[in-house]
Amino acid sequence: MTPEDLKPLVRTIPDFPKPGILFRDVTTLMGDGEGFAAAVGMMADKVRACEGQAIAGIEARGFIFGAAIAAKLAMPFIPVRKPGKLPVPVLAIDYALEYGTDTLEVDPGAVADGSRIVLIDDLLATGGTALAACELLRRAGGIVAEALFLVDLPDLGGAERLRSAGVAVEALLDYPGH
Repeated sequence: MTPEDLKPLVRTIPDFPKPGILFRDVTTLMGDGEGFAAAVGMMADKVRACEGQAIAGIEARGFIFGAAIAAKLAMPFIPVRKPGKLPVPVLAIDYALEYGTDTLEVDPGAVADGSRIVLIDDLLATGGTALAACELLRRAGGIVAEALFLVDLPDLGGAERLRSAGVAVEALLDYPGH
C-alpha cells in the first residue's frame, strides 16, 4: 500500500463538531487491518530514518499509533498523558486551546536524558497540543527529533508552528481545509 491508498480509509464527517468543519476520522483506517498495518509500517520507516531512540505518543490516538510503532521497532514508549492519569510525580505543562486551557503530563523517569524522541499523534491541526508535548519532553531531558502524524491539515498551520519551534515534521497524509 501507498499513502494514497490509505486516504480513502480515513472517513470524513462534515459539520462535526460544528458547522463548516470536516472531521477526519482515523478510526475507520484503524478498523482496516491491512490499512492500519501499512500506516504503522510506513510511520515506523520514518522513525528509523530520523534515528529516533524512543517514541512518545499523545493521549489518546497517539497511544494507539505510537505504541504500535514502538513495538514494531522494539523501542521504548513514552505516554504523554492528560492530567491525573499517572501515579507518580510528573512534569506538567498547561497550554492554550481555542476556548480555555488544557494540561499534559509525563513521567520524567520515562525519558532518558538526551534521548532522540519521535512524537507521534494521529492528526496535526493547529499544533498547540503537539507544541506543548514537545516542550514537556524537552523539559524532561529528551531531544525531540521529529513530530510524526498520520494526518496533517496544512491549512491550519500546525506544521509551520512546529517547524518554527525547531521541530521537524512529517505526515503520511494531508487534507485541505479544516
